[in-house]
Amino acid sequence: MRRIMFLANPNSAHTIKWVTSLASEGFEILLFGLEKCSTNRYNKFPNIKIETLNLNTTLEKEGSLKKISYFKALPLIKRLIKKFKPNIIHSHYASSYGLLGALTGFHPFILSVWGSDIYSFPEKSFLHKEIIKFVLEKANVICSTSNAMKQRIKTFTKKDIEVIPFGVDTNIFKPMQIENTLTKSNIIIGTVKSLERIYGIEYLIKAFKIVSSKYKSLSLKLLIVGGGSLESELKNLAQNLGILHKTIFTGKVLFEQVQKYHNMISIFVAASIQESFGVSVLEAMACEKPVIVSNVGGLPEIVKDGITGFVVPPKNPQKTAEAIEKLLLDKDLRIKMGKAGRERVKKLYDWNRCVQKMINIYNKIL
Repeated sequence: MRRIMFLANPNSAHTIKWVTSLASEGFEILLFGLEKCSTNRYNKFPNIKIETLNLNTTLEKEGSLKKISYFKALPLIKRLIKKFKPNIIHSHYASSYGLLGALTGFHPFILSVWGSDIYSFPEKSFLHKEIIKFVLEKANVICSTSNAMKQRIKTFTKKDIEVIPFGVDTNIFKPMQIENTLTKSNIIIGTVKSLERIYGIEYLIKAFKIVSSKYKSLSLKLLIVGGGSLESELKNLAQNLGILHKTIFTGKVLFEQVQKYHNMISIFVAASIQESFGVSVLEAMACEKPVIVSNVGGLPEIVKDGITGFVVPPKNPQKTAEAIEKLLLDKDLRIKMGKAGRERVKKLYDWNRCVQKMINIYNKIL
């Protein structure tokens, strides 16, 4: 049995998907995390073992060099390596778990870059940039989720980079009828995102204000799914714009509930100002929803402008509102784009294809 040691946040939906999918393919996996593991989604797999430091923090969100204090994890990781005897160490998120993986000195070492670890972290200082270069230099294989992020990574290394998207399970994310008081008589504009600055939720709220003011006779609702540090600020913005009564903030939801919310949305909007890939956009497309995305990062890669949705300039509520209006007034276009979007996901971003591509990398490196 092939042994993979994962260094990654055990509570991340992406980590859960990768680890459980690879376990299903017969890999024996040791998952090491710094954070407390609050999920039981690993329990049904006897070939997954989990070790954590039980820290009350999410390491990826810390930009300061206080991360150095976590190097006390290194002796434990090295003991686990000796005991588990992995064939490969695979770190997810370059500036935290990637650094820990690089410092173990173990090879082969695979690094998956996620987004802010390569976009934001190196910009903090010269030292932060050197840390990223060090981690990339130590990696035997570097994986990116998009071609756009691949180009960003190439500014720090001359190594080849594999592009493996965070794909979508189209058996889970699929069109389904959701009957409730919200969906019964409303056209719902929505998003599924963390409420953080880089995701541009404020521009979606402002765009919705423009559209709802213009079409007062239509029953429109704005559905914002997710939690985050800007929740109070965004609620105040909706209040000040006079649309709070038309806006639903769900707060953080369980991953198992996400497909239900996607299917409640009529038009999905990702008004991000920074986005390495855009998994939630793919999830919406898999549910046959037309999408509107900002022209940033990996978003224009996954959305075919005018075919599966619209690509609009970032930080531009007016252009976003105009795209919403086109879809709002043309139900046939919404349906056509939604169906084209699902076909695009099935062809290019199906999760099983992504897992197989990763397994091929494992087999090649071994």
